[in-house]
Amino acid sequence: MVIYMTTISEAITTIKKAENDADKLIEDSQMKSSEMIDDAEAKSKEIVENAKKEAQEEAEKLLYEAETNAKKEAFQITNKTAGEVEVNKKKAADNVDEAAEIIVKSIL
Repeated sequence: MVIYMTTISEAITTIKKAENDADKLIEDSQMKSSEMIDDAEAKSKEIVENAKKEAQEEAEKLLYEAETNAKKEAFQITNKTAGEVEVNKKKAADNVDEAAEIIVKSIL
């Protein structure tokens, strides 16, 4: 009977060790899972921040290009308008001389 009790005692010890090993494995798995989740969250935040930064940079680039193009167009319009104003001034000056001649002729 003593041999039988020793075998039962050894079996109980083995079972307890297996339970402790299983508990440790579960605890390690939970810690690993938690670390993986934390890493994934950190990476996703980094990806989102990088995407926001890239979008902001692209928006600023597009805005700068639009402003530059608008300034070029405004400069071209200003130059064209200035040229047209000069042409109209010359025509008006020519008409003043002609109108003066007509008035002088009609008075005389």
